[in-house]
Amino acid sequence: MKKRSFKRFAGGMLINLFFIGCCFLALLPILYALSVSLDAKGSLLSSNFSFIPKEFTLGHYRKVFTSEPVLLWFSNTLLLTATTMIVAMSAAVPAAYVLSRKRFAGRKAVLRILLLLYSFPSILSMFAIYKLMSTLGLINTHIGLIIIYAGTMSVFAVLNMKGYFSAIPVEIEEAGRIDGCSDFNIVTKIVLPLARPTLIVTGVMIANFVWNEYIFSINFLTGSDRMTLASGLYSLQATETSGSWPVFAAASLVVSFPVLIFFFLSQKHMISGLTSGGVKG
Repeated sequence: MKKRSFKRFAGGMLINLFFIGCCFLALLPILYALSVSLDAKGSLLSSNFSFIPKEFTLGHYRKVFTSEPVLLWFSNTLLLTATTMIVAMSAAVPAAYVLSRKRFAGRKAVLRILLLLYSFPSILSMFAIYKLMSTLGLINTHIGLIIIYAGTMSVFAVLNMKGYFSAIPVEIEEAGRIDGCSDFNIVTKIVLPLARPTLIVTGVMIANFVWNEYIFSINFLTGSDRMTLASGLYSLQATETSGSWPVFAAASLVVSFPVLIFFFLSQKHMISGLTSGGVKG
């Protein structure tokens, strides 16, 4: 028994050490960016490499907010993220509920089409989307990007939430109808509160996509006053010399901070929201 318990303990320790090592390797780029952003002389970019700067400074972070329009990029990205989330969730929640509860002709065909649309790489349709947006006069506008983002993420939201709605027992809704609840009250007061984990996780995934999206923003927005954080960071790196790498590292960490807050606040809902949606089709 002692040998068996020792083997279990040793095995558990090895597994934990393995995952700790994987986490450390994943954090290495972030730690390196942090070191570069805090280094006063930029020596971390030379052959004298060291993770701990010889001279610390917060000047690079100050330059991010004083020399570059990061706050403007932040407000543009926040506008796109919030609007896309509202539009996509408003369309996806009722669609996912109907697809999970109602049985109608063409339901399976609709699900297959949605799955095909989500599987199709969006970059391959960029030329067609650009021509369409150009015809509508939506190039270099935030409305055009909102339409693209909302259309893309609403499909993801429907597929992600449908399984969770299907996992909610129908008997709960039937009990609500017996008590005199209308269909609207059943959805708003019974189903949606039970589906809160998947609603939160889906919203976080949409926000994360829009916040970090780069391909469409760099091609559909040309003015610096309309840039998002992703396209703004690219312009910062592309137009400055190598001496601005510390500023670029500081800006990249500042941009990542709101996303980390988002994930930490929704962490307790992440596991149930992501796994329960695949229980029932």
